[in-house]
Amino acid sequence: MTTHAFERRYDSLRAMVNRRLALLAMTGNSRDLREACRYILGGGGKRLRAILVILGCESAGGSARGALNAAAAVEVLHNFTLVHDDVMDNAVERRGRPTVHIRWDLNTALLAGDVLVGIGYRTLLQGGNHGRAAVARAYTEGLIEICEGQALDLSFERRNDVTLPEYFRMIGKKTGALLAAALEIGGLLGNAKPGTLAALKLFGRHLGIAFQLQDDLLDVVADRNDLGKPIGGDILERKKTYLLLRALQRTAGEDARFLRRLTGGRNDSPSLLPGKPPDSAAARRRLITTATAIYRRAGVLDDARSQIRRTTQLALRALAPLPPSRSKEMLAWLAEKLVSRSS
Repeated sequence: MTTHAFERRYDSLRAMVNRRLALLAMTGNSRDLREACRYILGGGGKRLRAILVILGCESAGGSARGALNAAAAVEVLHNFTLVHDDVMDNAVERRGRPTVHIRWDLNTALLAGDVLVGIGYRTLLQGGNHGRAAVARAYTEGLIEICEGQALDLSFERRNDVTLPEYFRMIGKKTGALLAAALEIGGLLGNAKPGTLAALKLFGRHLGIAFQLQDDLLDVVADRNDLGKPIGGDILERKKTYLLLRALQRTAGEDARFLRRLTGGRNDSPSLLPGKPPDSAAARRRLITTATAIYRRAGVLDDARSQIRRTTQLALRALAPLPPSRSKEMLAWLAEKLVSRSS
């Protein structure tokens, strides 16, 4: 298949998933919760995880229609994590729109996230597939790993000694786990053989790590309109990203001292840039500009790009045991496409 054909199929699958998602939040007695869930699920996005379920199923010999409910359920679960992430990060914007706790309030956002977990399970368990228990187990383990990864990420904010191996363990859970679960669920629905199932999971895990590395990079190099949220959010939140941790290994002098202050956490470094109140817009811009300039001088932006490429290659090699198919080719195309994405 050509790139154009892959893109058309991706758009077709995304439209199919969007139609299914539009039906999921139409019921319920609480108007605010119903409207919040519709707002969340109607926010657009790549629907990457849902499409991975479908492609994983097809790669094992199943059909897109047979995987649609599970695909929608995985996408609902992903959106739950975004809502709660935004609450924990106090983010004001997601995909170019106000976040749920800003549009409504904190309690509505938390409850809407909880409801989405329930909607996800209800959707996942619809139908009579013979592997329902295994599918539910993979979905549940994915949810637990995501929460564990988020807990690690939060704990990093209180530490100034986070290592790169710890960072990779965290993103393997926070981001890699759901992509791996999506492909495992798809493989189970397609009645995948053990070798195919293991290959799909490994591909998803590596792809998730590459995806998160790209997110770290885009936080400082993307165009705000493409990204759908303010640039430099990870820097303002003092997130222990690949860029920050790698730069700490490669800097000295004033640059290293600045970065070490940055690792102290949001509550420990109120005067990184003296002369302006820490909550002023000018101070925030200077903080982002200064950190980004250090990253460039240290060469960590190019280093991140190389790491993304290496991890993507690991993902592509993981696909080798899969039998030849159009869906296998599309998984490889998708991995390459994510490396060069701008949002």
